[in-house]
Amino acid sequence: MRKLLVLTLLLLLVFSAVAFAQDGERQLRITFSWPTAIDPAAGDDFSSSHALINLYDTLGYPDKNNEVQPWLAESWEISDDNLTFTFNLRQGVMFHDGTELLASDVVYSINRLNDIGEGFAYLVPDAAAAALDDYTVQFTLDQPDPLFVPRLLRLYILNEDLVRANYDMESTLYGEHGDYGRNWLLTNSAGSGPYMVIDYPLVGYLEMARWDGWWNAENFVENVADVVTYVDTTEAATVRSLMLNDELEITDNWQTIEALQSLDAIDGIDVKAFRSLTAFYFMMNTRLAPLDDVHCRRALAWAYDYDQVVALEWPGTVSMIGPVPRNIDGHTSDLTIYSRDLDKAREELAQCQYADNIADYPIDVHWISQVPAEEQFALLFQANMADIGVPVNVLSTPWGTVVENASTQETSPHIVTIYTASDWPEAGFMLQQRYHSSTANTWQQNEWLLDEDLDARIENSLLIMDQEERYAEYASLQREIADQAYSLFLYDQRNKHAFKTFVDWHPEENSGVMGYQIFAPFIGVDS
Repeated sequence: MRKLLVLTLLLLLVFSAVAFAQDGERQLRITFSWPTAIDPAAGDDFSSSHALINLYDTLGYPDKNNEVQPWLAESWEISDDNLTFTFNLRQGVMFHDGTELLASDVVYSINRLNDIGEGFAYLVPDAAAAALDDYTVQFTLDQPDPLFVPRLLRLYILNEDLVRANYDMESTLYGEHGDYGRNWLLTNSAGSGPYMVIDYPLVGYLEMARWDGWWNAENFVENVADVVTYVDTTEAATVRSLMLNDELEITDNWQTIEALQSLDAIDGIDVKAFRSLTAFYFMMNTRLAPLDDVHCRRALAWAYDYDQVVALEWPGTVSMIGPVPRNIDGHTSDLTIYSRDLDKAREELAQCQYADNIADYPIDVHWISQVPAEEQFALLFQANMADIGVPVNVLSTPWGTVVENASTQETSPHIVTIYTASDWPEAGFMLQQRYHSSTANTWQQNEWLLDEDLDARIENSLLIMDQEERYAEYASLQREIADQAYSLFLYDQRNKHAFKTFVDWHPEENSGVMGYQIFAPFIGVDS
């Protein structure tokens, strides 16, 4: 009864969220999986990335070829030794409260991100930052980094004065910074981006209004949305109802193939499927028996039916080859490629220390309840593993619980089924976010490798200045990770959304970096 009441309240929030725009205002409403974090030092998943990109600006912007173009920074210079990066800021950029964005705000933003150490902090280096004047910011590194500029795409610039004014000084979490404004930034924004928060009750919806004072407002498409609302649901029946009632323009990326095909058959609704930097993994906890034995992990990898996995996905989907999507620079196919081979699976299982009593070690597979398509892959895994005598329990788990469980070794399950997008289209970034210890207590890594030698190799690979040498080291890392079967590598994902045909939306012309597929200033709404 309590569960039904909670669901009813959430649905009421969802349906009320679609009606906030005033008469005559253009609305862009999109469903997302929750929770959504809008604090630049907290959010790092799919919905959070999309929100942050619309609320905040960054120094650069990735174009469709994934080249970093000037954005808040009009230009930048890199010293000959690749240790000093000097960015010349655009003048006259205003935050949503009407105050000017200055170099000191950039310095504050990177220091806050690294002090808190969450969200995208693993990606943005702890560089020494200094404001040389109001419009010049300089970063000094301890060692050369050929990829420092694309890393800064995840440095969202905060209004320092506004955030400081909202510190909770009763908190002692961050010393003189109190709570660093974290409580206030749960539901408020302090950016200069094209949209600003109107209302965010944490569940149900996130509502954002167009900021006409945006420095780049002249490049809003002519029929840009006045109000953008992220709707907290991925439930297929609810999504379909919203679409049919003209209360939703774009669906989330987590609808089942059947749901998308059903929507695609309706006049006025189409489906877009486009490239991404995302891959689908079964993340195996290498600290839990029987997955702490490499032979057991390899047995599972050889027993899974990857051809059937791909057959369950959108046409054009391809199996992964190793831990990095094949459309990412530095990917290698020269590694162990697993396919369904029961003889090899049984041969590996026979070498596992748990082989004689494997039935005593059931494996729990947690699939994300907001992504119903994941259940079929978990059930297929359960059936495949039964062929080699490995018991599997399939468990539906809400995304919020998955994130919470991933924060400690004690609560992380045997396997979690998760889509992960590379932060930049180069293999080292995917290796860092998936297998480096800096992400071991986040949703991006359920493997819990905690391998100092591997960490050092990943870190060093990203700092190799010569691209050919850098890619060669990436390839070596991919071979090792595949050989150790730390994860099951399922497929390279194509993003899939149903949308109203009156929406002028071209995600395939945007960068593949997570979040830029739904950048509202460049999406037109004709009705």
